[in-house]
Amino acid sequence: MEVILMAIGDDRPGLTQSLADAIVESEGNWLESHFATLGGKYVGSVLVELPQDKVSDLEAAARRMDAAGFNVSVQPTAPAAAPQGRPLGFELVGKDRPGIVREVSTALATLGVSIDDLETGTEEGAMFGGTLFRARARVLVPKEISFDDVRHALETISGEIIVDFEE
Repeated sequence: MEVILMAIGDDRPGLTQSLADAIVESEGNWLESHFATLGGKYVGSVLVELPQDKVSDLEAAARRMDAAGFNVSVQPTAPAAAPQGRPLGFELVGKDRPGIVREVSTALATLGVSIDDLETGTEEGAMFGGTLFRARARVLVPKEISFDDVRHALETISGEIIVDFEE
């Protein structure tokens, strides 16, 4: 069976090792993961495959980590659905402002585009006179929607947004 192990805590050496130890002790296999430091916190998720009868062992390990100030939870996965749409990757850069992620996600949702993976961040853009917003995404586009429709929807959010597609 597969579960998702989600973790958040004050960033310090050894946190990934404690997750890996808990997974191995539960006879699990670390399939894939995403980790980042956000706001000084270590935040991550791990897809774990393990025997059904070992889920309680992993949950017990999560409770022990919680007691040490590292919040960990175990969530069952949903049955995998067949991908609906054609994959498309893109990078987006524009002047940062409140609500930009909502504007991007609304433009995509309006077209029926599903976000498969999204990474966002900000950086100082001296040449642009302020903070830049950057996003990298992998999405699934319905077959009746052209990639040009997606580009147009994203670029009409603002004249300051540049979109680079990876078809």
